Amino acid sequence: MQPTPKPFFETLHVLLDAEGEITFGELLDAAGEQTYGFLVLLLSLPNLIPGLNLGLAPVGGIGLIGLGAQMAWGIPHPWVPSRIQAQPIHKGRIKDALAKFEAQLGRFRWRGAAQKPLSHRWMGACIAWTGFLLAIPVPLPFGNQLPAAILCLLGAALLEERPAWAWIGAAASLGNTIYFASSFGFATRAILKAFHALVH
Repeated sequence: MQPTPKPFFETLHVLLDAEGEITFGELLDAAGEQTYGFLVLLLSLPNLIPGLNLGLAPVGGIGLIGLGAQMAWGIPHPWVPSRIQAQPIHKGRIKDALAKFEAQLGRFRWRGAAQKPLSHRWMGACIAWTGFLLAIPVPLPFGNQLPAAILCLLGAALLEERPAWAWIGAAASLGNTIYFASSFGFATRAILKAFHALVH
């Protein structure tokens, strides 16, 4: 029998199903001690939505860099500006993205998987770096969605305290870095060749 998700996911669904407007701060209050994992998940989910991710990726990426830096620094609870906490949440889109993410996440809940607290310092460094990859405006296939999916997995690893997910996310972040670096290298060489052809 597969392990069941932590009650927080149920709490999140209840909040998103409730009538009326809900603010970012209210979701943070519901997260409690799981604020870091929840924030990583919440800032990453909208970037999985085609179209919506184009405008939100740089903002979400910068927020995740700051969040990861706070984790790596060892700050117990993240600082979030009151203006951001007062912002309303687009519940419909978040709920749809959450449902799709949970369906994919279920594939990783294999039998016997260990659950134990994760090191917030190295997780914070990995989240900050992947947030940087998300913030870069790259005209590549899955340029925003790939780092967003990795960040969602890292956020879920924090929420459910699953080291295996964290290692998968870290490996995927490394792969994402190589993908971006090789693509930039190829584009740079192509531009240089075109420039030399024009000059000569």
